[in-house]
Amino acid sequence: MTNHRLVHASRPPDAKRPSRAHRAFAGLVIAAAIGACATRYPLAKPEPTRLETQSPDSFTIRFVTSRGPFDVRVHRDWSPRGADRVYYLARAKFFDGVRFFRVVDKFVAQFGLSGDTAVSRAWRSTSIQDDVPVKSNVRGTLSFAAGGPNTRTTQMYINFGDNSRLDRTGFAVFGQVIAGMDAVVDSIHHGYGEGAPRGQGPMQDRIGREGNAYLIRGFPKLDYVITARVTKEWKR
Repeated sequence: MTNHRLVHASRPPDAKRPSRAHRAFAGLVIAAAIGACATRYPLAKPEPTRLETQSPDSFTIRFVTSRGPFDVRVHRDWSPRGADRVYYLARAKFFDGVRFFRVVDKFVAQFGLSGDTAVSRAWRSTSIQDDVPVKSNVRGTLSFAAGGPNTRTTQMYINFGDNSRLDRTGFAVFGQVIAGMDAVVDSIHHGYGEGAPRGQGPMQDRIGREGNAYLIRGFPKLDYVITARVTKEWKR
């Protein structure tokens, strides 16, 4: 397999309409669905104390995308700091409008760079400490991307296949796609491949500087997240 790296260094005007979201799937629900009056989570000015808030033991996020919806179940015992961070991001609506900017066939779909340059700047200095990998980077699992030890911020990826070799380099899985992997995630546009100069995809530093304007102008086929919301929570 090509030795890809997962490193750091999002709405096309003519994009396809998303499929109608599926109703919540059945399961053992210990906590009720999240209400509309949930506490607001700052986005452009993340509060340090809020960033330290512990997530539920487990929760689901519904991602509605330009390809349709998929659901992710996050487990805090797989990656405590990773789960806390993705919980904050989803509650803050961080992923709305974010593009899948690096999609490599049979490898990963990477996303999590904000299309708002002010938001990007605000999150550059919010890295979290590493978690020890507990679960393997196999098909359908999610982990944060990183540029080195203790550099996880907002970027993450979905594994298209068995990337268990990433376990040895510290990429701690925090969740898994539980609905929509085959029909939605596998269909995310991957024509651009890696970022330049290795492929025809966007440059991450320019996404940070120019935001969605750069992506819409130069990479109109990129798929993107419309909304990402916490839908269920579980407590032991």
